[in-house]
Amino acid sequence: MAQDVFVYLLIHKENYDFNYSLKTYLFTIAKTKALNYLKREKRIVQINENDVYDVQTLEDRVFLNERKNNLKKAIMQLKPDYQRAVYLADIEELSYKEIGQILQKSESGIKVLIHRARKQLEEIVRKEAGRYEG
Repeated sequence: MAQDVFVYLLIHKENYDFNYSLKTYLFTIAKTKALNYLKREKRIVQINENDVYDVQTLEDRVFLNERKNNLKKAIMQLKPDYQRAVYLADIEELSYKEIGQILQKSESGIKVLIHRARKQLEEIVRKEAGRYEG
């Protein structure tokens, strides 16, 4: 979303009024894009522009959604067995015994499988985070 704001600024640079602060202009664009994003995602049923929104809460929602999407992408990079195990344990919150019955593996095998899946998932997330930092 931050990239969209700067791309918008570059594309529509003639709309910028130098009488106003660039910071204020960027904030206004970002707020509008965030509200439009939430409308599209139907996270907020009705948005009234006259209401006062807690910007921090709105920002937290956007970042949380971004983290969820990044985690889903990371999970999709795991081997299929790891994907299923992590999904059943962390998303569906099933017990190791229940997961073992579904995947037809022993409870101790499930523990190992989930441990390895989480380690690999952590490596993927760290690698992705490293790409953005440096």
